[in-house]
Order: sequence, then structure tokens, then C-alpha cells
Amino acid sequence: MLFSEIIGQEEIKNQLRTSVREGRIPHAQLFAGISGIGKLQLALAYAQYLNCPHRTDEDSCGVCPTCLQYNKLQHPDLHFAFPIVKTDAGDTCDAFMEEWRDIILTNHYFDLDDWYKALGVETKQGIIYEKESAEILRKLSLKSYGDGYKVMIIWQPEKMNAACANKLLKLLEEPPVQTVFILVSEHQELLLSTIQSRTQLIRIPRLPNEVVAQALQERQAFSASDAKDIARIANGSYLLALKKADETEENQQELQYFKDLFRNAYTVGVLKDPYKKFESLKLLRQWSLEMADAKVGREKQKHFLQYAQQQVRENYIYNLSQPELNYQMAAEREFSTHFAPYIHSGNAELIMKELEKAERQIEQNGNAKVIFFDLCLQMIVLIKKPRI
Repeated sequence: MLFSEIIGQEEIKNQLRTSVREGRIPHAQLFAGISGIGKLQLALAYAQYLNCPHRTDEDSCGVCPTCLQYNKLQHPDLHFAFPIVKTDAGDTCDAFMEEWRDIILTNHYFDLDDWYKALGVETKQGIIYEKESAEILRKLSLKSYGDGYKVMIIWQPEKMNAACANKLLKLLEEPPVQTVFILVSEHQELLLSTIQSRTQLIRIPRLPNEVVAQALQERQAFSASDAKDIARIANGSYLLALKKADETEENQQELQYFKDLFRNAYTVGVLKDPYKKFESLKLLRQWSLEMADAKVGREKQKHFLQYAQQQVRENYIYNLSQPELNYQMAAEREFSTHFAPYIHSGNAELIMKELEKAERQIEQNGNAKVIFFDLCLQMIVLIKKPRI
């Protein structure tokens, strides 16, 4: 990977290039920061730049045999360790290298959930097992393929079990000559302090919103307005921005569900016209049956309830008249101009608790028809509560 292919992070890129040009190459580095800001991509570009025989002041050449091998993640001196789940396929990272290369080359930006989906183990948690430390030692003890550096990239090192982490301490402190460790972490606080003390920390910052918005416009063909909204919600993570962009159509459907729930609950709870009350109650019943439909599925039901909690929070904040605190798309903001006054200190917390309770019950495989209709009845009561 080339530095030029990575979104933003110009200061970090320059720091890494300078360390190579000046020969100040720490043997163990910890790239730390939130998900989706390019940490792994920086590690790959740095490793390639470190070993490219024809690098310029700005980047690897991209065309030499070394670069071509790095572009395919198949250079003999480039090694990886990452969380896995033991299966019949094996219990070390080598058994999952094909999936690992594929997700990097296909997605570029991804997180642990994406990786578990690629492995087909979404319901389990990955670990870097003790056996991996022996594999790392074996690989790094081999003679270098060329005159460059052997690079070991450990993605999500906080997922190393205690035995694996402890066995790497000596290796991190005194690695073989011409060897570089790059640990890519989202939760450095979970790493052993003894590992942190043996690495040079490089904090990777959040991406500026304007950089994320520009990337969305260029790579995802979004309008400037939509890209700006998504970037602001993503709060510095390009990966989260991509996921929000993919959810745009789903969000429109969830916003409509949210509108239908509260509009009809308001009509039943506040208006005196019995006909309108009855019709709205029928619509609420229909809404609950639609939400409980097996075709929707529990994951989507949970996702809607999480979305509803977020929108209640945003509407409550909307009343503070501080737009910088709101994280909504244009259609959501438009609805909030009329709906926000009904979410206030007298009912916001109670509504959130009911939504959280419904989400918990869905997660526990409760009867969805009962859960969603009960939620409707609770909203009828809560939407008309007076301010405190």
C-alpha cells in the first residue's frame, strides 16, 4: 500500500517517512487510535516504504518487485498476527491468511465485526492464542528474504491471551536484527503495561470531518451536503462514515418507523376525537405486528430500537438550540423541528428506559408481538407527560 492511497493522516505519514529517511527506526511501535482512521493502512504503507529499494521522499515506488509483492500482501518478510477463532481449519493465523488478505485488499477499511463476518463466526470472539507466539518467533528467526526489514504487524494486540502476550515480551525487547514490530491497537489500555513499555507509542488522530466528507464525495459519489452530515456523525472515523453511508436507505425506513410510532402514540394519547384515537390505535397495532414480523428478524428489530434511542437523544438535545451538539441527517433534522418539543425533561429518560427494555427483551428472545405492542402502549402514556 502507498501512503498516497491513505485518506488524510498527513502529519503521521510525514513522521513515518522522516524516521525512515533519517534511519531512526524503532524496533517496536504501537499505532493506537479509534477504529476506521487508517492505522492498519499506515502500518502497511510504512512497512512497504521501509523496504522499497527505490522509494522517494514521499512514497514507495509502487512498481518494483518488492512493492508488487507488498501490494498483494505476499512479501516473504511481511508477517501478520490477528484474532482468530479455532476451527477445523487450524488454530494459528496462517490457516486464515487467505481471508485476511482478501478483506484487506477488498475493503481496505474494516473492523473486528467485519473480520468476524469474513470468518463466519459472528457470534464468537476472536483471540490471538498462545501458539501464535511460537509461530511469530519461528517466522522472525528465519533469514531475511532480502536486505530489508522483516516486519511483523499484530492487529488488535489487545486480543492476545495472557500466555501469548507474556511470551512475546522478550522478543519485543530484543528482536532479531533488522526486525520491526508494528502493533495496531484500538484499545491500548487493555494491553499489558509491560508490552506498552516496550513499544514506541504513535497516536493516530481522528480524521478531520472535512477530510472524511471529501473522501465520501470522491469515492462514494455523495452530494456535498450528505457527505458533510455523514462525516459529522462519523466523528473522525472513515470506516464509520462508510457504514453510515451504506445505512442511508435503511435509516430512511427506520426514520419512517420512528415517525409512525410517535405520531400515532401522540394521536391516541392527546387528541380527544374518539374516531381518530381508534384509528391511530389500529395503526399502532398494525405497526407492532409489522415490526414483529419474522421477516424483519431480531437483529433489525434491535437495530431499530437502538436507532430510536439515538433519535430520542438527538431530539432532546435539539431543544437546547445548540446545533453543534446534534448528529442527524437532513431528513431527521427536518422531523425534529416539529417533534423535538415533545421530548423533554419530563419524559425523555422514561422513553429511553422503555426502548432499552424492549431491546433487552428482544435480545432475550421474548415474544416480539407482545414487546412491540407494549412499547406502543407505553409511548401513548409517556408522549403526553408534562415537563418537569
